[in-house]
Amino acid sequence: MTEPKTYTLDVPGAVLNYDVRSNESSTEPVLLLVGSPMGAAGFGTLSGHFADRTVVTYDPRGVERSVRTDDAEQSTPDEHADDLHRIISALDAGPVDVFASSGGAVNALVLVAQHPEQVRTLVAHEPPAAQTLPDREEALAVCRKIHETYQKRGFGPAMAQFIAVVGHKGPLPEGFADQLDVDPAVFGLPTEDDGSRNDPLVGQNIITSTHHEHDFEAIRGASTRVVLAVGAESEGEMAHRGALGVAERLGTGCVTFPSDHGGFLGGEYGMTGQPDAFAAALREVLTAVR
Repeated sequence: MTEPKTYTLDVPGAVLNYDVRSNESSTEPVLLLVGSPMGAAGFGTLSGHFADRTVVTYDPRGVERSVRTDDAEQSTPDEHADDLHRIISALDAGPVDVFASSGGAVNALVLVAQHPEQVRTLVAHEPPAAQTLPDREEALAVCRKIHETYQKRGFGPAMAQFIAVVGHKGPLPEGFADQLDVDPAVFGLPTEDDGSRNDPLVGQNIITSTHHEHDFEAIRGASTRVVLAVGAESEGEMAHRGALGVAERLGTGCVTFPSDHGGFLGGEYGMTGQPDAFAAALREVLTAVR
């Protein structure tokens, strides 16, 4: 695989940066790796496992190198999906395969609902689709609580709550949001408020990704092959349950991948899953007979 070549793309309200690792001899569709708020830097290890095909990664609008040019405080799944649509169009390589994780999976599901002709296969890994959960009201209340904490007290307290919530196993009990009192120092997080309010995770995705209502009828009717995936070690966690909820709405099952929510990471952001086994599982899904 060649070294990535970086491109920029002007889109309404933002300038996107995306990286292309080309394999001109490959006959496979382009593989697009999508996260949110995680950008291209999170897919370095996974990209290396697919040197036999062209791989594209990108930074979502408002993250890392992709800057917003409007005054909007939040980026919605619909905006992200339109950005993905425009990147795929710019590639001009026909329908692509997509692996999307977390908030990226939410955005990619919207892409499939709106532009199914651009995606051959979507592997949606643990979308935090709280709208599909049996305990949806409490789950959404918890997400709003984290966002409120961020606006009032800053990153450390909000991130501490986020860690406590995403690691919780099973449905959230009634009143859970009101009991979220977590000391950020326990997780090595800052206790002082630096005044910034531009974190894409607890400042926007905690609301925009979890509260999005998917067009399941459009996704079911799409020509795209949609595969929901969960982590073997994340059973009971909100994002794992979100994938199960989406699969149920689509009338399909879930494929279990090795490790957890970040199973494809190989040291990026200081986290390591089981990237070799994860990549092998992804390859198996992508090459399965449609």
